[in-house]
Amino acid sequence: MRIAVNGRVCEDKEAVVSVYDHGFLYGIGLFETFRTYGGRPFLLEPHLERLSRSCTELGIRYVSDRGETEGLIAALLSANGLPDAYVRFSVSAGVELLGLPSTDYAEPNVIVYVKPLPPRDEIAYAEGKPIQLLELRRNSPEGNVRLKSFQYMNNMLAKREMRRYEWAAGAEGVFLDACGHVAEGIVSNLFWVKGGVLYTPALATGILPGITREYVIGLARRLGYEVREGLYGWPEIIGADEAFLTNSVQEIVPVNRGYELSGKERRIGSGTVGTITTILMKAYGEATRL
Repeated sequence: MRIAVNGRVCEDKEAVVSVYDHGFLYGIGLFETFRTYGGRPFLLEPHLERLSRSCTELGIRYVSDRGETEGLIAALLSANGLPDAYVRFSVSAGVELLGLPSTDYAEPNVIVYVKPLPPRDEIAYAEGKPIQLLELRRNSPEGNVRLKSFQYMNNMLAKREMRRYEWAAGAEGVFLDACGHVAEGIVSNLFWVKGGVLYTPALATGILPGITREYVIGLARRLGYEVREGLYGWPEIIGADEAFLTNSVQEIVPVNRGYELSGKERRIGSGTVGTITTILMKAYGEATRL
């Protein structure tokens, strides 16, 4: 695959950064993942805005440029012969001396990766997929709000935990926070419906403020649905009428059942794709085709 390092498209084997880059040494780096539709990145502006805000918080002197980013993504799609792709846009702190610096990072490294989109699991979108309650708790954010940073150990450990649950093939693991409130999936945000109202965990649980999460909240409200963000327990998901997951690549994925730590299976609602979920999936799909 061909990727881009600081604006230059090159073979992946040629793409290297220094061992003194603080992204490597201390995990000081940020990334955004999104996908393209018809060669155009969806929700690029909010992704770049979040990236720029996070860089400012970490003292990384990087300011995004939408036009430049769109051009680079188009070049990568062409170089790799891909009509559409999964995109990871990373900003690493850059080279500094060993130790924690007292000044800003003036020369970050910007790396853009693309890869083919995963095959679409049509059965999951038509029938729903399961979720699995995790024993591992969601760690607290590095700052006031979780950043989409290189610090991904909590997610990696959760992915390893999922290997224990033989009954939960294809399931998304769901974190609780330290107080036992439902937080988020390993790679997704979580929503559910009860009595026609859409619920999702609040940012106070330490979740990532997902771009797709934010978009779906706005989409639901434009369609006339009430959306409540708050502190909720696992039983409220299991007792919901319907549920779904969101992320930038998988979009909106229905949830049909949940598994306890013991392996006990709990059907959510009718165990099929819910009415509101279906409406939101359709509206989201229409937005990506604009």
